[in-house]
Amino acid sequence: MMNSMQQDNVMTDIQNAFSDPQMVAKYTEGPPRFVPGYNSMLSMAAILLAERAHKDARMLVLGAGGGLELNAFAQAQPRWTFDGVDPSAAMLDLAKQTLGPLASRAHLHQGYIDDAPAGPFDGATCLLTLHFVDVGERLRIASEIRRRLKPGAPFVAAHFSIPGDDNERPLWLSRYSSFLAASGVEPEKAAAARKAVDGQLSILAPEQDEMILRNAGFSDPTLFYTGFTFRGWVAYA
Repeated sequence: MMNSMQQDNVMTDIQNAFSDPQMVAKYTEGPPRFVPGYNSMLSMAAILLAERAHKDARMLVLGAGGGLELNAFAQAQPRWTFDGVDPSAAMLDLAKQTLGPLASRAHLHQGYIDDAPAGPFDGATCLLTLHFVDVGERLRIASEIRRRLKPGAPFVAAHFSIPGDDNERPLWLSRYSSFLAASGVEPEKAAAARKAVDGQLSILAPEQDEMILRNAGFSDPTLFYTGFTFRGWVAYA
């Protein structure tokens, strides 16, 4: 478990990475290749949101930089509008490029959950983001998302989540590294990615992730996606 100083250092490194022009330029190539079933996960997320949201819904997307999920949701639902939040200005610029003519339907905000509009929103997502923060901050973020949602509105979250105890964790990280190599990453870089994930991310067991959702005030957290070291849930405000 990282202490507060280590967490601050990790967050600084992550913020710097997501502001690096070379990293930003290549970002949209990454998740579809390196997250198992990524595009299908976005499609499933859109379906889960639409189950309880009307045709003119307003959605909150936390961690919207790059615009991949914004673009997928906007194409799936032509009348939805979005508020996207991300700390990186460069990644928000990329989101505008990714959205292209759909960008007029998204209001983009630089910052964190506290910089998000008050809503109330008809649904929310936080994809591939919560593993960057520790348990306490994760609970606070989930609670703030819950506070911005209409009663019964869906929330979809997906991130690194590894089952089992400390003895099982290395096996799952090895599988993640092997998946990267199978996706075309050089073996040395795949091994380095495994080390970075293990050392820098706050990865919980699935039951801990579900408990955070419940403690934040969400009901019925349901697992809908599993891709090796990644898991996704839908829960309701």
